[in-house]
Amino acid sequence: MDYFNIMEKHCLDLGLNFDLEKYNKFKKYMDLLQTWNKKINLTSIKENEQIVKKHFIDSINAFQFLPLRNSSSIIDIGTGAGFPGIPISIMKPDIKIVLLDSLSKRVNFLNEVIESIDLKNTSAIHSRAEDAARRNEYRECFDISISRAVGNLSVLSELCIPFVKLNGYFIAMKGPAVSDEIEESKNAISILGGKIEDIIKVRDDELNHNLVIIKKVKNTPSKYPRRAGIVSKKPLK
Repeated sequence: MDYFNIMEKHCLDLGLNFDLEKYNKFKKYMDLLQTWNKKINLTSIKENEQIVKKHFIDSINAFQFLPLRNSSSIIDIGTGAGFPGIPISIMKPDIKIVLLDSLSKRVNFLNEVIESIDLKNTSAIHSRAEDAARRNEYRECFDISISRAVGNLSVLSELCIPFVKLNGYFIAMKGPAVSDEIEESKNAISILGGKIEDIIKVRDDELNHNLVIIKKVKNTPSKYPRRAGIVSKKPLK
């Protein structure tokens, strides 16, 4: 099955335009992903149709949080092979997007994708979130931080909330079992200046995922995030 048909239908369901230019960019992205995946481990998902469903469409599902569509700046923390940041950039090329990853080989891949499919407002940086969040050009500078990375919500919140402007949002893209994790992380989120605003159950027949929406209601104290290694070893309670 041509993945264009799958993507087009899903985008129409979300009220998003999916034209030939976007199709070609996703196709080139997939080709680069397949090529680079033979050299470095970018994804365990290798079949084209599964890449479309479990990476491309899953990333685009972030648009079910409507304010994302009108944001001017997004940072994707722990982006890996570029999910969800690159699909978001392809769909909404006017949004300034920063892709952050701690592995230089992945950042090299991201830079090739950015150049090859001409994502003018997207850049990739090689850094740990704990370090980048202390730099003036990134700290509390983004409308939205987003992460599809695997991790405890308390840990992800400490890594992601410091990047968000006051009244902006952190979007945690999570699996089906989020209720206990949310309850356990509420205090940590509050300490970091956030408040859980919504939990959006993703409308998707195949992916039982949730978008945890955290609003930035006060500035993050300067001591957060803590240094690399501490955040994951001793999650905030």
